[in-house]
Amino acid sequence: MKSIVIGSGFGGISAALRLRAKGHEVTLIEKQNDLGGRARIFRKNGFSFDAGPTVITAPYLIYELFELFGKDPKDYLNIKPLDIWYQFVFEDGTKFNYSGNEEEMEKQISAISSDDLKGYIKLVNFTKKIFEKGYLELSDVPFTKPFFMMKQIPSLLKLKSYKSVYSLVSSYVKHEKLRRILSMHPLLVGGNPFTTTSIYGLILYLEKKWGIHYSMGGTGNIIKGLETLMNEENIKIKKGFEVNKIISNGKTIKGIRLENGDEISANNVVCNADPPDVYERLLNKKDLNFFFNFKRKRMDYSMGLFVYYFGTKKVYKNVAHHTIKFGNKYKEHLDDIFDKKRLNDDISYYLHRPTATDNSMAPDGCDCFYVLVPVPNNQSNINWSVSGEKIKNLVIDKMEKDLLPKLRENIIEDFYLTPDYFEKDLNTKFGSGFSIQPKFTQSAYFRFHNKSEIYDGLYFVGAGTHPGAGVPGVLSSAKVLDKIL
Repeated sequence: MKSIVIGSGFGGISAALRLRAKGHEVTLIEKQNDLGGRARIFRKNGFSFDAGPTVITAPYLIYELFELFGKDPKDYLNIKPLDIWYQFVFEDGTKFNYSGNEEEMEKQISAISSDDLKGYIKLVNFTKKIFEKGYLELSDVPFTKPFFMMKQIPSLLKLKSYKSVYSLVSSYVKHEKLRRILSMHPLLVGGNPFTTTSIYGLILYLEKKWGIHYSMGGTGNIIKGLETLMNEENIKIKKGFEVNKIISNGKTIKGIRLENGDEISANNVVCNADPPDVYERLLNKKDLNFFFNFKRKRMDYSMGLFVYYFGTKKVYKNVAHHTIKFGNKYKEHLDDIFDKKRLNDDISYYLHRPTATDNSMAPDGCDCFYVLVPVPNNQSNINWSVSGEKIKNLVIDKMEKDLLPKLRENIIEDFYLTPDYFEKDLNTKFGSGFSIQPKFTQSAYFRFHNKSEIYDGLYFVGAGTHPGAGVPGVLSSAKVLDKIL
């Protein structure tokens, strides 16, 4: 059985390994000259910058890939738990250390609002129920049949899936600071907390179940370890080759054609590429029926990302590994990003400082960072060649004021990525950071299916298909594929 995997993000790599474990002859094709997709790594003058995912949850999903072949994951990578998961910082300067230490969590919650302590405990218990249904039971099973989806409706209604994550959190806690802290998780998978189905509240409990981890050497070291494993298991890897056509005979997939004209035949083609881009650009549009086109065109896409990478000649010892800084506004800011598709100056951002845990990411005496700012996707028609510099300077000004004094004079290495990078280099529709949004009407059966609705032999893994974005989500999508095949 010959299988081709297009794209080498976590979803594509894990799909390639799971297919190989089934005895398939596997070829992995990557457009870039390095593996990883969103999880690639950039190296600049002694600094190592993880391009994308830096929050590692449920590391067992990574370990499973090595164990499929009887290998010890510890021979390939070193993943360590963090004590403080996120430090939240508010405009008034107050900080909240979010962690798995429930005694400390309850103490900090009581300091903000003692009236909300009981509500917080009830919320955690409720998200445990969502986790048990939504993650343990459904995250790695195929949603390819409408009847299977209908069977889940009573349970999903019981778990209040009709509510948004923010609405669910607000029904348990009243203080606005706590509502923001406990509802921000959808942003980690491309969703607006005010419209994302409360099923994604399971992320809150998933973190409590397995903790937040960091891969020494960066997330890129996980990709490096998996690449070593793929080479050992005789998976053929082609870097620097872009697929420009998926070849079919009628509705049966026959293989792929590369940009250089070479064709490779296969029984199965697995796309880690963004599903809307694949259907629009790599396949025959005339094969897509009315109902599928309706589904495709009604989709809402996740926000875009502005990511600024920088290294400093000063070490900022008091900055946590993961910091989330809230602006003054929350809902209004998210409305601008997701609905009105416009920029504003009252930004929130996520700051990653891997050197808080791992000195190898920067030269001696230096510090390494990236800051991620949610922005509108390219449906906004923002000219990033102009707005990119404006956002960069705004972010530096904000960080100097909030967290990193005299930052501008200490930066010695920097560059940034905008939604244009996601659209042009990663082939995501509208330059979205996480493919389609995780709304109820775009979850499970309503997402792009792991097994194509149109073609035999075409499959999908990654952020745009079930169960969704985030490292656990895309790794679980390959487990869904495992069950389908």
